[in-house]
Amino acid sequence: MALGLAVSSLAGTVLVRRRRTRLQTRVDLYFDDGSMLSLGEESPEAGAIVPAAREILSAR
Repeated sequence: MALGLAVSSLAGTVLVRRRRTRLQTRVDLYFDDGSMLSLGEESPEAGAIVPAAREILSAR
């Protein structure tokens, strides 16, 4: 029973984290050398880009 509770708790934690990360807005910057930088909406660099990106996407 304790093992079942532990497995259920772990599964619940994984599902909550996946849902939370799916709902976050992120800015992915791809560079010529093949590297990528992913910025969360709360970062100051992405804060300036996200409103413009939303406006562009809503115009579609």
